[in-house]
Amino acid sequence: MMKVQPKHLPCIGVCCLNIAAKVVEEECNISSTQELIRISQCKFTVSDLSRMEKIVSEKLKFQFKAITALTFLHLYHALALSYTSEGNERLNLEKLEAQLKACLCRLVFSKAKPSVLALSLFTLEIEALQSLDLFEIAHCVQRHLKIIPQISTLPWYTTLVPLVLVLGMTAIKDLVDDLARHRMDREVNNRKCDVLLNGRFQESKWMDIHVGDIVRLKKNDFIPADILLLSTSEPNSLCYVETAELDGETNLKFKMGTKVTHERLQTEHQLANFDAMIECEEPNNRLDKFTGTMKWRNDRFPIDLDNILLRGCKIRNTETSHGLVIFAGFDTKIMRNGGKTRFKRTKIDELMNYMVYTIFVLLILVAAGMAIGHTFWYEQIGSMAWYLYDGKGGNSSYRGFLSFWGYIIILNTMVPISLYVSVEFIRLGQSKFINWDLQMYYAEKDTPAKARTTTLNEQLGQIEYIFSDKTGTLTQNVMAFKKCTINGCTYGCEVKYFMQQIYKVAPLHFFFLAFSVQPVDFSWNVHAEKTFKFYDHGLVSTIRSGKDPEAREFFKLLSLCHTVMVEQKEDELVYQAASPDEGALVSAARNFGFVFLARSQDTITISEMGVESTYEMLALLDFNSDRKRMSIILRFPNGKIRLYCKGADTVIYERLHPDSVNKENTQSALDVFANETLRTLCLCYKDITEEEFQAWSRKHKEATVTMNNREAALDRVYEEVEKDLFLIGATAIEDKLQDGVPETIAKLAQADIKIWVLTGDKKETAENIGYACRLLTDEMQIHYGEDVNEKLQAKQQNRRNEGPINRLQRKVNEPFFPEEGKNALIITGGWLNEILYEKKKKKRKLRLKLKRRKHGLNVPSSPQDNLPNDEHEKEQRQIDFVDMACECNAVICCRVTPKQKANVVSLIKKYKKAITLSIGDGANDVNMIKTADIGVGISGQEGMQAVMSSDYAFAQFRYLQRLLLVHGRWSYIRMCKFLRFFFFKNFAFTLAHFWYSFFNGFSAQAAYEDWFITLYNVLYSSLPVLLVGLLDQDVNDKLSLRFPKLYLPGQKGLLFNYKNFFTSLFHGIFTSLIIFFIPYGAFLQTMGQDGEAPSDYQSFAVVTATLCIFLTNCFVDPPFLQISLDTSYWTFVNCFAVIGSIALYFGVMFDIHSAGIHVIFTSTFTFTGAASNALRQPYLWLTIILTVGISLLPIIFIKFIAKTIWPSEGDKVQRKRKQYEAEEVPVKRPTPFRRGVSGRRSTYAFSHSRGYADLIASGRSIRKRTTARKVPARIPEVSGAGTI
Repeated sequence: MMKVQPKHLPCIGVCCLNIAAKVVEEECNISSTQELIRISQCKFTVSDLSRMEKIVSEKLKFQFKAITALTFLHLYHALALSYTSEGNERLNLEKLEAQLKACLCRLVFSKAKPSVLALSLFTLEIEALQSLDLFEIAHCVQRHLKIIPQISTLPWYTTLVPLVLVLGMTAIKDLVDDLARHRMDREVNNRKCDVLLNGRFQESKWMDIHVGDIVRLKKNDFIPADILLLSTSEPNSLCYVETAELDGETNLKFKMGTKVTHERLQTEHQLANFDAMIECEEPNNRLDKFTGTMKWRNDRFPIDLDNILLRGCKIRNTETSHGLVIFAGFDTKIMRNGGKTRFKRTKIDELMNYMVYTIFVLLILVAAGMAIGHTFWYEQIGSMAWYLYDGKGGNSSYRGFLSFWGYIIILNTMVPISLYVSVEFIRLGQSKFINWDLQMYYAEKDTPAKARTTTLNEQLGQIEYIFSDKTGTLTQNVMAFKKCTINGCTYGCEVKYFMQQIYKVAPLHFFFLAFSVQPVDFSWNVHAEKTFKFYDHGLVSTIRSGKDPEAREFFKLLSLCHTVMVEQKEDELVYQAASPDEGALVSAARNFGFVFLARSQDTITISEMGVESTYEMLALLDFNSDRKRMSIILRFPNGKIRLYCKGADTVIYERLHPDSVNKENTQSALDVFANETLRTLCLCYKDITEEEFQAWSRKHKEATVTMNNREAALDRVYEEVEKDLFLIGATAIEDKLQDGVPETIAKLAQADIKIWVLTGDKKETAENIGYACRLLTDEMQIHYGEDVNEKLQAKQQNRRNEGPINRLQRKVNEPFFPEEGKNALIITGGWLNEILYEKKKKKRKLRLKLKRRKHGLNVPSSPQDNLPNDEHEKEQRQIDFVDMACECNAVICCRVTPKQKANVVSLIKKYKKAITLSIGDGANDVNMIKTADIGVGISGQEGMQAVMSSDYAFAQFRYLQRLLLVHGRWSYIRMCKFLRFFFFKNFAFTLAHFWYSFFNGFSAQAAYEDWFITLYNVLYSSLPVLLVGLLDQDVNDKLSLRFPKLYLPGQKGLLFNYKNFFTSLFHGIFTSLIIFFIPYGAFLQTMGQDGEAPSDYQSFAVVTATLCIFLTNCFVDPPFLQISLDTSYWTFVNCFAVIGSIALYFGVMFDIHSAGIHVIFTSTFTFTGAASNALRQPYLWLTIILTVGISLLPIIFIKFIAKTIWPSEGDKVQRKRKQYEAEEVPVKRPTPFRRGVSGRRSTYAFSHSRGYADLIASGRSIRKRTTARKVPARIPEVSGAGTI
């Protein structure tokens, strides 16, 4: 049984029930009323509906009341059905529709026959009810009222024809969208995979894979489900996977089958006999956790995440893998991680809905006024004049009631049903323009821009805040070795720096010398990469000559101290690194002659300047985010034991030997590298005696097998050996910015769009990228988390000390930064925890900090200090943080989680009511993208998960400025013009009925011919205004990008608001007055050329209709008419639409006014000869010209005054448009790096997750080395150092 709560229904549902109850109570016995009461108490079923149909059909003999009762009863039922709150059985709308059709069919052949049209109307009604659109439900009620002769003065086709056309076009659009969505789903579902069926592997589709199936995956295959890895073709059932679709990381990760399945499940026969039972956790969205147990052959085996292949990953470097499907379909972790899809609506949508409600209120008020007028008119005039008797009977109040509903019907075209459909078609066209924009097409990857939604285009022109990821969004996520410092000497210069120095020294010979600057020739190294560029010839000469042993030691360390995997493909070495930083450093060593060739469980083989050497690996101390370094202990071929270490400068300098040299020079170089936004690592070494190593090795072995807090035990052992290090130098690699990022950020800043960077990277890296992309400048005062915390605490304490009265008297918006100048905020996720209520600090750590304070140590204040007392204070603190951040010109949040990214976006939406845009390229950006008003996905290095969750997608960040400043601004302007003119033309058209009411006794008679009312919004006035919404533009795309200030009206909502709405309303009222009263005065006591009076109703209707078409559509030069006045960008299509609409109006009008069609359909086409009789009179054409002139002259005058005295930014640009188009925009060249900035910012480059150390040490990852491998002959040394 289904239970429904009527109190949760909209008001219209309760009204439907009350009307049906009233009708039944008047005409039926008391038992039927009790039935209806029982229904209202939420205890009805399908059988109850059938009984009510029977009662109403049998008891009610009057057609009007029968139809009314059934209509409102079924409306209530449909509404209640869609607002189910609890229950085990949900009724089906198809059953309800079948019940309605059956009921109506019975009524059609009963004595109380309604119109046969009711059957089709009820069918269409169900479609509207399924979407629960209040606007459609209201029109549904109006349609039912129209089939009641006592109320409606218009024939049925005036609504049915537009309704069918509108619903037909909507159905076609939805069909196209559904087909595209189905095509994408079908593409994924029809992917092929080998499944074990009947003892052998057979090709099957993804859609046919079920839990418990055994599948075979090959190299480069996508994983179709969450699968337990059983065995692979690799040693120890190792499997490499790419997880870009899951976590956005492009580096490979390894998975491994259990030992028992690796040994026993290699052949098809063994896999076919596999009969284990898997017990595991329920489906969830935890990508970092899996817990399960495999029961097989009377034994139990643990299963964890290392044994699971997750859907969305891709098999790499593994020829064949076998697995058992654990979760499939929507139970997979990637599907569970999709997050809640939020329904996004634009501000214009919300405003438009409120305006529709306003129009409904105006409609009811006007209809009520007309009903009161008809009541008084009938009492004083209508009932007294025998010649006005219409045979309907009834008193004046009853007739006034009927007149009210008649005006509801006749004036409903103020908001026609075509409005929302027209808006959808305009948005569809605007989306296509984005898809077709070749300037947003990225040729390198054959990636066009893609509008993945058609409902948010105009919102792109109102963006106030942009939240951007860093890696892969602002940067390319491609690392390049740029500079280094070795033994106190810095090497490596950019070619731009060379150009600047040449120009300073010899400006006259600049072009000749600049042409001579060439990159280093690495042809002497057969393993060198062709794409590697380095311009400092001195470093290569130093290495090859052997003058500085530290230089060779530097690159030897890079080739040995890492966790990179290597494989050989067609005589080419291919590296697989845990992070792109590490891969860049190993590749750099390779290009300078120290080539990493191979590794085994306990050896590493490299080529040192052409000489192959093998080192024994004694221990590998892997990197993690707490240690910020990694080390390796090697035994050299001569028996010497050495530790190599690389890591962040902040941790390396703490562990250097007091006698280590060049610390100051290296620190100075690090300052320069940091200013150039390069990512740095310090390199050092330490020699260890055999006795020292043996003693340490025993401690290390004990730590590796301890069961309690193993990681902490290992860290303590690592600390013992990683001390007293000797510094060699430091590396500097560049995470390259994408092309055009600084220029794009500058353009968007000029458009008053604030850009926040939300990244998971460390603070120093994020800060330097901020400088590189010009988000941060030297003039900005930067405030860090500590400053923010102090200011928030001070504000909170002041608020507590103030009384309520003083708080009200105090200034409302006191700035956090009263000083002049620009400010920037850089805050970490730890400080955001307090503001976003993510308190993850452990009590143990808090106690430790308190203990340190007792000893007098200077420890920074914790973000947990001075906590708010209650929820109100917490909310106020959030508001304070948002206000502080919004005062800054730039905000960077680093070390933030995906959830924190989404929470930051939510804060701005909640407290600033601003329109936000999020842009990212990885799966860790999905939550942020879905939370923002508009989400943009970058189809870059980190998979397609962000793109699949986004509203718009393209390949490069620089395309964002074109998306917003061109397409977004155009879409906003077009939509605003469309809505303003749409409301105007319908007010002007509909209110002519209002003025006509004063001359027809308020009897709800139409001022126009029925077919004109039917076709006005469908044929006569739809195309020109649609083309304005699709094609209009004030300035071209180049000027839109050149003048970002043109974007400001959209942010402020200046082009469409209630002021514009009421302007359109009064403009429509004025135009309707002109349309009606000037022809009325001209027709009064007029005689035509043939001696006949043309002042009949039909001629008047033809003239007013013609005037309405001319004033809303026509184009004449001079002057411009209404649609022409609002069109800024004229094309052949616009002209054809305006002229074509006029021609279509006259063609259709003369056809439906012809005698031939009247003979066929006598009662439908009654204006026989009206058009030809009226329009052949020159007097009437003069009336049309006079009316058009009087209507347009005030509008032209007002526009002229406004553009002359109060010109907008767009008006100013339009005046000089030709001059601007002829000018060439100068391109400002960025400086290579910033100078004069004090203070070193640590910019260490490392992966923030563990590497492959455990895997390497276990020996499970090692492939068999090829027996024959070519090693180049020893590279000859050179004595000279070539420089330019």
